[in-house]
Amino acid sequence: MSTTADAIRSADAHSAHTYHPLPVVVASAEGAWMTDVEGRRYLDMLAGYSALNFGHGNRRLIDAARSQLERVTLTSRAFHHDRFADFCTELADLCGKEMVLPMNTGAEAVETAVKTARKWGYEVKGVPDGHAKIVVAADNFHGRTTTIISFSTDHDARDHFGPYTPGFEIVPYGDLTALSHAVTENTVAVLLEPIQGEAGVLVPPAGYLSGVRELTRERNVLFMADEIQSGLGRTGKTFACEHEGVVPDVYILGKALGGGVVPVSAVVADRDVLGVFRPGQHGSTFGGNPLACAVALEVVAMLRSGEFQQRATELGDHLHHELGLLVGGGSVTAVRGRGLWAGVDIAPGHGTGREVSERLMDRRVLVKDTHGSTIRLAPPLVISKEDLDWGLDQLRAVLAS
Repeated sequence: MSTTADAIRSADAHSAHTYHPLPVVVASAEGAWMTDVEGRRYLDMLAGYSALNFGHGNRRLIDAARSQLERVTLTSRAFHHDRFADFCTELADLCGKEMVLPMNTGAEAVETAVKTARKWGYEVKGVPDGHAKIVVAADNFHGRTTTIISFSTDHDARDHFGPYTPGFEIVPYGDLTALSHAVTENTVAVLLEPIQGEAGVLVPPAGYLSGVRELTRERNVLFMADEIQSGLGRTGKTFACEHEGVVPDVYILGKALGGGVVPVSAVVADRDVLGVFRPGQHGSTFGGNPLACAVALEVVAMLRSGEFQQRATELGDHLHHELGLLVGGGSVTAVRGRGLWAGVDIAPGHGTGREVSERLMDRRVLVKDTHGSTIRLAPPLVISKEDLDWGLDQLRAVLAS
């Protein structure tokens, strides 16, 4: 067995440096806990950016995957397989929609949504070919493909990767007036995160999402909600849009849809939107594969119980109450979020978000920093209250030091 130092040295030598991970090397995990190569246990307070909403090694998901592994794992979409129709039917029903277009990663799903909106704009709305515009929000994070970074305001993700894909209008997040001014007769969609995760778990002003829904309906524009991080139980609802009673035209899903077992993503909408596609116009060799469908079907079944949404609500209320007590004490300047999801702004003088994350790692708690002074907390929804409190105790100790 290699040591932590050996494993990190090898990774640094032989992999492209696209991430700056904390210096921990995980060897196994269960529930809300991970164990490194030297046997040290850590409380996971990130959950794979919400990909692990149901915890590490969730027995229902592992059993579903194992059962499917022994039958068939891939056919490609050249043939039907016996899990595909059930997956599409159940996910569409969970979303209150009619059709599903399955992909693999979240970025693929966003790319698919962009193509969907443009095709809908040309063939249904009547926008002149090549003139479609999609309005997006500043500080967004929808992935890192070439098209997606073209409408990113994150310099690390965007700079020196041009030329960039045209067709996007960027407006301030949470600003309905700016959004209204940006929508023209050639606008085919508004693409938003109901809560901006990478930006620091930013919750928009009350009424913003419902205002977006009203505006897009009035202007004959698709409202596309990127619920890749915020959806599937994380905020206490199946979808974060539900907190304002909003149903978008298009759901973009990923991360937790695969339960942390396999990559699964999807675009979900009604027939008048996804029905614009014809054979050969879009696809994926692995999208909607039998293994992915088997796991995602179990995810949908677990969400139907409401258990995980309820846990996220109750434990989230506790999390935000405890974090709120830190604000104004000199160590934390602000806390944002909803459900079991929080962005914590560290006060100057108490270290950067990276430094606080490293000190928490030393106390066996794993979180991730963003935007310099912010740490994100997003534990698996299966975390116990006792473990959550222990993790918060470690945060208090780090800030007190």
